[in-house]
Amino acid sequence: MRPFQEIFRKTVAFTVLVLVGLSISIWAQLTPEMIVDLNSVRQVAISPDGKSIAYVLSVPRTADEAPGRSYSEIWLTDVKGASPVQYSSRPVSASSVSWSPDGKHLYFLTKQTDRNPHTQVYRMPVAGGAPALVTEYENTVSRYALSPDGKWLAFIAIPVKTAEKLAAEAAGQDWTIPDSDPINAGLWLQNLASGEVRRLTDNSHYVRNIYWSPDNNTIAFRSTATPAVDEDYVFSKISTVNVSSGDVQPLCKTEGKLGTMAYSPDGSQFAFLGAVDISDPIAQSLFVVPASGGTPKNFMEGAEKSGSALAWLDNGKIALLSNEGCVSSIDIVEVASGKMKSVYKGTPIVNSISVHAKSKSFAAVAHASAHPSEVFTGSLKNGKMTKLTDHNPQLANVRLAKEEVIEWQGADGWRIEGVLTYPLNYEAGKRYPLALQIHGGPEGVSQNGWSTRPTYPVQFLAANGYMVLQPNYRGSGGRGVAYSKGDHDDLGGKEFADVLAGVDALVDRGMVNNDQVCTGGWSYGGYFSAWAATRHSQRFKASMAAAGLTNWISFSGTTDIPHEMALVHWNSYWYQQRDLHWERSPLYHIQNAQTPTLVVHGMKDDRVHPEQSMQLYTALKHNNVDTKLLLYPREPHGLTERANMLHYMDMLINWYDKYVKDNGKDDTRAEQVIN
Repeated sequence: MRPFQEIFRKTVAFTVLVLVGLSISIWAQLTPEMIVDLNSVRQVAISPDGKSIAYVLSVPRTADEAPGRSYSEIWLTDVKGASPVQYSSRPVSASSVSWSPDGKHLYFLTKQTDRNPHTQVYRMPVAGGAPALVTEYENTVSRYALSPDGKWLAFIAIPVKTAEKLAAEAAGQDWTIPDSDPINAGLWLQNLASGEVRRLTDNSHYVRNIYWSPDNNTIAFRSTATPAVDEDYVFSKISTVNVSSGDVQPLCKTEGKLGTMAYSPDGSQFAFLGAVDISDPIAQSLFVVPASGGTPKNFMEGAEKSGSALAWLDNGKIALLSNEGCVSSIDIVEVASGKMKSVYKGTPIVNSISVHAKSKSFAAVAHASAHPSEVFTGSLKNGKMTKLTDHNPQLANVRLAKEEVIEWQGADGWRIEGVLTYPLNYEAGKRYPLALQIHGGPEGVSQNGWSTRPTYPVQFLAANGYMVLQPNYRGSGGRGVAYSKGDHDDLGGKEFADVLAGVDALVDRGMVNNDQVCTGGWSYGGYFSAWAATRHSQRFKASMAAAGLTNWISFSGTTDIPHEMALVHWNSYWYQQRDLHWERSPLYHIQNAQTPTLVVHGMKDDRVHPEQSMQLYTALKHNNVDTKLLLYPREPHGLTERANMLHYMDMLINWYDKYVKDNGKDDTRAEQVIN
């Protein structure tokens, strides 16, 4: 591999193995190997002059590389769609790209062990040249933000351990005492001219995000009292620090989850996405508060959408990106009147935006049913968007199944939506086996875009003859606060009735076989699939429960988010409603189980401890239900390694085929894979 420094400004032609001349019409079918080889854009940053876009591309490892996560590369293109230029490459990953205020340099995070053993901030000239080390801290820099005048760099890092602490650990005194004397990540300020660094916050703040005021005098930051993940989810607060004096003050009172934030151009107002209360599952409402402090105003009361990003256009207008149903939308919010004007709604699905306020243009990360996330450019004047990159040209020769948004009536007459993907060779009037692919959260949302990934191989299932339904049951995002709270204190109740109603609707429409229904999902989708295989076992021929909850009581004592699950979704702790929590546990209904269940878990999962899957697997075996347990070393709450992804997809399709299509009959290939 060539070193990081040698590959800057190399123009990369998008060449792949395609048919000579592109004139022979032979279509490929999407395979697991193709899925794990897909590239995906993760972040965009539009230049100060609005003419160029820097972006981060996620690039998977190849089969001959050591196991590990995908690489992150920095690329550059212009808004007119010129051939992208690559600024970094494997085996070094670079991320969090941003522009200097004069547009002459790109800043980013990366780790170059020959220069610093930890991830640091680097910068490189846009015109070409080697990257320069900016921060030289003795620990990992997790986030950074340049001041608007380009003279200062604020960054977040955990303080280095004291000599006494290091000596104690070397002597074997490396025990852990939870909730005792946490070492909190601090906010640090570096003078870019002199290199001088000083800390702006004390150990009472674990700093999570940072936002500069336009006058360079103040930094707003989101923080928690400890490093705990639960704190990050539900107990964050917004504070400000004066850059000169170091004086820290709370900005305003908030409750529950917090999201994107930004100062108005004149620095007089501060906007943020947040929850309406502690039980709101998503930081989905737009709030504005005076920068001097006060009571935040909610601009989205009753809105049936979930805000996901914001950007000020001028002192009176905010561009708001939202998930709305199964699509995405962009609105212009007038701060004075509270009016919202829609400028975009539909597909492609916009994941994030970087706005150039002066020209009312933006760069976007967006995906569609035909491709994963790519770079788009768009106008906030008319909502028109143009796709600029194509990092998966091989998909041009892949035949993909049709997908569309469907509706049905759920419990209590609620309108429920979902994304339906047809079998690749669908014939009208014919019934097909149905595979549910259920999102997690439960506040996640399935959208009408590119939904195929190793853990949710939707198009792969469709290519193998399955109709695939991804239901947005009550509790999902994209429909506003009331909808996302619709399952509270009733987990596994009416929200699962919404899913069953979706199955019934497809049966009634003559599209699927009622006796060929299977289910699968990860995290909360894994809980639903375990719930399906036990409480509602008579409805399902096969199930795949991955990283799923199976025992609400033991889960609450082993997860890294016990407060979030209790306060946000149950509105109580398990010991306050012990019987309800136990009754809504799949294990409670284990004697009803008859559905063959594939159980999957990563062994480094802190969100849902592997003991949850072990309990389900053991209980199914005791009750003589066909089951297999897949435990993946090193994997967190999902899958990150290529070999594991391929193995999982192969196991999944063969499990479904054996028990849904072949009714549990012996199948040589399936048995070779499954056993």
